[in-house]
Amino acid sequence: MSSAADRLRALLRGGDLLVMPCCFDALSARLIEQEGFPLTFMSGFAASAARIGAPDLGLMSYGEVLDQLRDITGAVSIPVLGDGDTGYGNAMNVRRTVSGFAAAGAAAVMIEDQLAPKRCGHTKGKEVVGREEAFDRIRAAVDARDAGADILILARTDARREHGLGEAIERAAAFHELGADILFVEAPASEAEMRTICAELPGVKMANMLEGGATPDLPPEELQQIGFGIAAYPLSLISSAMKAMLETLRRLKQGAPRDDLVLDFADMRARIGFEDYYRMAARYASSKRD
Repeated sequence: MSSAADRLRALLRGGDLLVMPCCFDALSARLIEQEGFPLTFMSGFAASAARIGAPDLGLMSYGEVLDQLRDITGAVSIPVLGDGDTGYGNAMNVRRTVSGFAAAGAAAVMIEDQLAPKRCGHTKGKEVVGREEAFDRIRAAVDARDAGADILILARTDARREHGLGEAIERAAAFHELGADILFVEAPASEAEMRTICAELPGVKMANMLEGGATPDLPPEELQQIGFGIAAYPLSLISSAMKAMLETLRRLKQGAPRDDLVLDFADMRARIGFEDYYRMAARYASSKRD
């Protein structure tokens, strides 16, 4: 069986835009796979909200992130990309992060150039490290991959807000030269900037489609035409889940009907995996129950 990284490489060779809903736990990843999407990304923003109930401000530790990632990769067969933030320290920490993500089954790891503790790319207070430190992080990530970690490197720069689009593109181009597999310039502010990114940078580029964020939320056909290879949707699932939960809670408080808000119980059981479990358990006398 091919590795997760090999499956991601095959998808990227296909040439079509990969629409990538982002997950935050094993269940959301299972739903993404069940609905036919070819890959997913463990969003740091969403995982922080779901696991520790706190904002994406560098509060989750490396160990917590890795634990969440293992749960997700163990629940699905599609490639999972993981958010490695700033690598959790210096270049040697970056190497450990990349190797750890590969061992946990991730197909790719994102390493970014923000100053730690990092911030969500579309919120205030975001700063980036100097060029040499940024390059060292990607160099270390690539070295870990080349030393045997079977994983792709997704290199992200957040330099657009603080230093302008030109600096962000120059950093991303250097990331490519250092060996990064996928490039991600965060938070372009217009369609024109998105077109410039794709025109000036080589290789596979990722777009980040965040509802209400700084970047225009363009349809997939247009993103492909512009030249992006991946379109990530980091908050679509957790935001819609939160909205549904809040509405359900309001109706419970009011004593109002909620049948239109919930899954059919049989469908819910099937999607979680009850029926699969029962089929497998039937092979073993000690696991059978009426």
